[in-house]
Amino acid sequence: MEWLNYHHLLYFWMTAREGSITQACRKLHLTQPTVSGQIRALERAVQAKLFERSGRSLVLTETGTVVFRYAEEIFALGRELQDALADRPTGRAMRFSVGVADALPKVLVHRLLEPALHLDADIRVTCIDGEPDRLLARLALHELDLVVTDYPASPRVGTKTFSHLLGDCGVSFLATETLARQYRRGFPQSLTGAPLLLPVPGTTLRRSLDQWFDEEEIRPRIRGEIADSALLKAFAASGAGIFAAPSAVEEELTQMYGVTVVGREESLRERFYAISVEKRLKHPAVVAISQQARRQLFRS
Repeated sequence: MEWLNYHHLLYFWMTAREGSITQACRKLHLTQPTVSGQIRALERAVQAKLFERSGRSLVLTETGTVVFRYAEEIFALGRELQDALADRPTGRAMRFSVGVADALPKVLVHRLLEPALHLDADIRVTCIDGEPDRLLARLALHELDLVVTDYPASPRVGTKTFSHLLGDCGVSFLATETLARQYRRGFPQSLTGAPLLLPVPGTTLRRSLDQWFDEEEIRPRIRGEIADSALLKAFAASGAGIFAAPSAVEEELTQMYGVTVVGREESLRERFYAISVEKRLKHPAVVAISQQARRQLFRS
C-alpha cells in the first residue's frame, strides 16, 4: 500500500466508534452503500478484514483493532492541527500505556513507573493490571507501549517482542513484629512450621520459593495462597503470616504495612523486565523507567 485514503479511514473510524454502519451514516450524513463501499475499499488496501459480524453487531478483527488505534491518533492529531492554526491551546499529552503483571507488588510498580510522571514532556500514563499473557497479546496488537513483568517473554510465532532486564534483587521475608521476633532466630530454617502467606501457584515468585524450600528442606505452614499482592500484604499486616517480597522495596513495605524483616535471602532472585516491541527502547517514558531502575531501584 503506497498511500492511504483518509476518507476511507474516516468512514471506518466512525463506524468503529459508533458500533454500526447505520449510526455512522447518521453522523456522516451519507448513505449506507457509500460507507460500506468505502470500508471495503480500505480493507482491499490493507489486504485484511477490519470487521466481523457477531449477531447483529460489528466487531473489530485483530487488524481492525490496530487500524482503529492508529486512526484515533491520526484524527486526534488532525483536531490538534486545527486548534494550532486557530491559535487555540492543544492540550495534547503524549500517551503512554503500560500493562502491569498482576502478581507484581504495587509499591514496586509505583517505583518503576514514577519516572514517567516527572519528564519535561506532557505524558498521560495509563496503567492496566492483568495476567501477563493477555497483556503481551495486547502489546503485540500495539494496544500497549510496554509490559512490566517478572519474567521475559517467550518467543511466539508471528510476534516480535523484546525483553529488557530492568534489574534484579534478593528476597526479604517480612511480618509483624510479634511474628518476626518469634521466627527471626535461626532464619531460614526457622521458617519450618512458620505461618506463611504465599503467591498462588504458577507465579514466578511462588515457583522460586517452592524450589528453595525443597532445596533447604524447609516445610512452612501455608496459611494462605493469594493472587492479589496488595491483599496478601493486608493479611500479613494483620498478623496472619510471613510473606516474601523483593528486597528492593523492603523499606517502603515496612513503612506502609507496619511490618519488619524476619530475614533476607540473596540466593532467591527476583528479576523484572520491561517488554516492548522495540529492540531499542525509544519512548521517552520507557527510557526514563529503564534508567531509573538501573541507577536507583536496583543499584545494589
